[in-house]
Amino acid sequence: MAVTKAELLPLVSLQLAAVEPQISSLKSKSTAVVSASLQALTLAALALPGLTVSSVVSASEDEVSFQYGHYEEGKRQIYKGNSNLKPIEVESLQGSAHVKLSDRVKFAFNYIQDTWSGATPISTAPLSFGENKTKPSISGASPIIQPQQVVRMDAQMNPLTLDPAATGEYIQDKQMVHTLSSASPETRKQGDFKLGYEWDEAAVELGGGISLENDYESRFGNVGGRLDFNQKLTTLNLNLSYANSNTNASIDHDAAPYIYEASNGFNTYNSTHDSSQLSKYGTLKANLLQGNREDWGALLGLTQVLNKSSLLEANLGYTRSTGYMANPYKTVTSIFVDPINQAFNTLDITSGTVLALLEKRPDERNQWTANLRYVQHVDALDAGVHFDYRIFHDDWGITAHTFELDWAQSLSQGWMVTPRIRYYSQDAADFYLPFMVSKQAAPGRAVVLNTSKLPSAYSSDQRLSAFGALSGGVTISKQFAKGVSIEAGGEYYTHAGSLMLGGSGEGAYADFNYYMVNAALKVDLSALSLAGGGSSHHAGHNGHTRQQHTQHSGHAPAGVMFDHLLPQAGDFMVGYRFMYGFQGSGIQRGTDPVSDRTIINAGCNGKPCYVAPDSMNMSMHMLDLMYAPTDWLTLMLMPQFMDMNMSMRSLTGASTGSGETSYAVTHSGHPHNTGGIGDTGMYALFKVFDMQGHHFHATLGLSAPTGDVGIQLRDTHAVDMGFIHYGMQLGSGTWDFKPSVTYTGELEQWSWGAQLSGTKRLEDQNASGFAYGDIFQGTAWGSYSVFNWLSASVRGVYTVQGQNRGAYNGKYIPIGPMDYANSYGGRYFDVGFGLNASIPSGDLQGNRLGFEWLQPVHDDVNGYQLPREGALSATWSYMF
Repeated sequence: MAVTKAELLPLVSLQLAAVEPQISSLKSKSTAVVSASLQALTLAALALPGLTVSSVVSASEDEVSFQYGHYEEGKRQIYKGNSNLKPIEVESLQGSAHVKLSDRVKFAFNYIQDTWSGATPISTAPLSFGENKTKPSISGASPIIQPQQVVRMDAQMNPLTLDPAATGEYIQDKQMVHTLSSASPETRKQGDFKLGYEWDEAAVELGGGISLENDYESRFGNVGGRLDFNQKLTTLNLNLSYANSNTNASIDHDAAPYIYEASNGFNTYNSTHDSSQLSKYGTLKANLLQGNREDWGALLGLTQVLNKSSLLEANLGYTRSTGYMANPYKTVTSIFVDPINQAFNTLDITSGTVLALLEKRPDERNQWTANLRYVQHVDALDAGVHFDYRIFHDDWGITAHTFELDWAQSLSQGWMVTPRIRYYSQDAADFYLPFMVSKQAAPGRAVVLNTSKLPSAYSSDQRLSAFGALSGGVTISKQFAKGVSIEAGGEYYTHAGSLMLGGSGEGAYADFNYYMVNAALKVDLSALSLAGGGSSHHAGHNGHTRQQHTQHSGHAPAGVMFDHLLPQAGDFMVGYRFMYGFQGSGIQRGTDPVSDRTIINAGCNGKPCYVAPDSMNMSMHMLDLMYAPTDWLTLMLMPQFMDMNMSMRSLTGASTGSGETSYAVTHSGHPHNTGGIGDTGMYALFKVFDMQGHHFHATLGLSAPTGDVGIQLRDTHAVDMGFIHYGMQLGSGTWDFKPSVTYTGELEQWSWGAQLSGTKRLEDQNASGFAYGDIFQGTAWGSYSVFNWLSASVRGVYTVQGQNRGAYNGKYIPIGPMDYANSYGGRYFDVGFGLNASIPSGDLQGNRLGFEWLQPVHDDVNGYQLPREGALSATWSYMF
């Protein structure tokens, strides 16, 4: 599958190698808290959203799909030592819908969410420059360049080190190593759409979207057309795209000792880095680096059906990029040798001063791509073979080749297995260099950097180096009846300079491996319609029909779960549920707002508070998978994907702390993010009684602790930051019992219901040493049918949650109320307003949508917490 940014599937699981040429140029995402720690994969996976557009919406059937992916790198092996920093990990989720609005109008929408964390190189330097040359990775970053560090060079500017076998003598030491930096979790969210219109032999499409991160924003649009001729044996595609992207990156506080001149508080950036040194499109003021870039793209494609078993596809693409294209978190280790005030001695040894400069890339880039794909169906084996060759070239000096071979083997009973192998190779960019030497005095308080003595562009980003990558993987899929399919796959990559064509790429110090796994669920809605799913009129028990259960009156508001059973044995339902909650507007204790002074003195269990939460957002994505083995029993599986964002503020009058606390307080100035798989629910719904107009059932459930409760903030160069705040973990970490009882009723246009539910933690503590409080909730609602396909509802909710038990059993630096167990839980009352809609006819008959806004009315919180501002629930479901 082509890597098209507007349709990027989660993770790089889709052909990271195929986009390697683009990797080096892209926006260089970073978390706002990082010293570039997420760059390596972010650029590779995300590239520029929307820059390359896909083919016009094809004649594919209506489909809804959900996909989860996980990417993880192996640990970087530092010369004479191992990095103690966690490698990059990415958790990704994608939801897509392709819907036929009419015979000729089609709409597609994608939502992508990626959460990144881990360590990646921010620079490269000779090993001899490090503080500890025998085991340079004690801190995880190797080597750590000290401000104004003096090093020795020979006449050819090769780095020298003291010969351990001879006192006072220097020898060459060209061994290179990476300097690594780590990041706390960071989340990217992207939404995009396509709207297309089809004629018999042509189609047009309009699309657009937005990609958002803490330090980066990209808006993009595309337009395309498709023309079929030669009795539809030949297809011509033309797509045009545009993206406008803005970088707003804060120079990370942890990078200060590496990049800044620290003596007397002197800041080299204020005096030596100006707009001309960065880019005419980028500025750096008060440690905030801002830049803008634009990208124009065009793609011309031709597909030719050769015969009943084979086809050939060719694509030509061109992209022009202008603006700020550097990575704001990548630096270049720079050695300043003063030719005036220092001469070589008799041994041809001179000294240089080391500083780190932000990398600089050209302000323009022209990229050309060509792709050739051959597809052959092997009738005798009922298999398909796909061969792809891609070539990439740009005016930065990079030429890249990608070869890929897939074998799609159909098996019996709807199974298919697809092994693949891929090889990638690229040349280095013209301005790539592991480190830089400049013959001028080192910039400082009295010396200004002479940019005329620097190259016009320079970068030591390993993705601009020469290297190769070899990967192999397999995908297994199963097609079930009624249009439902599942898919799972994995791929393993080896990245090495020796794998480059010719074998003369970057040194072995940059070699690493990584793997990717993903799983997907796809529902072909058109196949369900053809099979009669969701619209059958077969009778159910007690006079109910399946059709009645597809009407709006048969379901509770969107925020209520476990509200109904499936009506008949053998029924299956698939659904998606989204919940979003927001907290903000100051801190309260109990029911009353409190001042900063009160929080400082009393909010942290007798210890001083330094910061307090300013806002918190929580999003929860859930799949509802329901199956009825009998008429009285429905089984339900509910996997979850979570993401949370918390921003904090300094308390007025609070100190900044000392030692480790001061680092934690400084770090809290950046938003904290987490995201990934949450806990997985497993439920059984039992019918108690079911009579005309009245229904009662009970639910027994278990929540399995699949969500991570060990998430930690990134390590700094000086401090192990330890666990993130309790409320930012992705699950409970405990097995939880979740029972409920539900009553529903209806009469003509009216329906109503009530539910009692709870969560009982079955363990006193999780693997990280704590447990969330138990929960009890009661809710009741009423609904009225405005039309035969639309109903409106009002709901009341009362919730009680206990405070946390226990405490983290590892490193933890508390700095605010959110770091204490007694500031969790409380008593809450809410009122909800909702709409439920079901599509009564047409190809999408039986699809159901629900929305509900939950407005807090009364909060009585434990300890000191942010008040809730509101919550949104949205659901989609289809039963067959």
